[in-house]
Amino acid sequence: MSTIIFSILSIYIFILLGYVTKMFFTDRIDDTTVTLLNVYILQVFLTFWGLLIRPIDLTLFFAPSIYLLIVLTVVILSALFAKLLFEDKKEYSIATVAAIIGNTGNLGIPINIAIFGEESIPYTTIINLMNIFVVYTLGVFYYSRGSFDTKTSLKNILKLPILWAAIIALLLGFYKVPIHDSIMNIFMMGAYASMTMQLILFGIYLYGTRIRAISKKLIAWTLSIKFLLLPIVSFFILASIEMDSMIRGILFVELLMPLAIANVNLASLYDCKPKLVTALVFISSTLFLGVIFLGVYFLKLL
Repeated sequence: MSTIIFSILSIYIFILLGYVTKMFFTDRIDDTTVTLLNVYILQVFLTFWGLLIRPIDLTLFFAPSIYLLIVLTVVILSALFAKLLFEDKKEYSIATVAAIIGNTGNLGIPINIAIFGEESIPYTTIINLMNIFVVYTLGVFYYSRGSFDTKTSLKNILKLPILWAAIIALLLGFYKVPIHDSIMNIFMMGAYASMTMQLILFGIYLYGTRIRAISKKLIAWTLSIKFLLLPIVSFFILASIEMDSMIRGILFVELLMPLAIANVNLASLYDCKPKLVTALVFISSTLFLGVIFLGVYFLKLL
């Protein structure tokens, strides 16, 4: 329990730092510049470090394949019904994809350790890897579609260096290419800088965000997908598949994670209402403080 509380507290400290910094240096901080530095440089280090820190074990890929199945099911349902509710192109994009981009790394990994112990680390790491691919394929496509056409949005997926960094890191890990410790230390420095910068960036965007001015329909829709539809679909799919109970529990907890700050990065990068997305991430993170304890109760029924 203390691990969960500490993980959440540390996240909010860096978010608060970003908020206060923006408050005092409002006109001197360029939000877009911070986003570009994080997405195009620091997150490349995070991707390499995260994927090379442990050997790639192909037997672990069963869990992320189920994760992807659940995510794709929810995205299809969300995309079909959101089209009936949201005429604004950007709001439709947010409504379709925001809820499935969860915080499986910074929050999901420590919470699973707190619940299942260190035995969960290989599974949470590989599920987080799958989430990276979801973020930088489906996430990039839909957030980009808020401002661009389909062809340009598909090209934008290929333009991001993070996806290529993940592929290269996977190949290095699969073929067991030795990486010198000094190089791994460089990756680690960039990775921690990326995680910190991402939280500070969230605080920067949170400053000036007015939740009351945001579409109540979009808030209700996104939170319903995140905390109702996604858990229900997850519960029934996981209950119908034969697998180890710990892996089933890990998957369920990872899918419960609140909206990731990566949503803010992509919304900012493609000008898809980043302030609105920031508010959604903040609300979902706040509600998660109660949802996680309810989720742990439902683990007993799986």
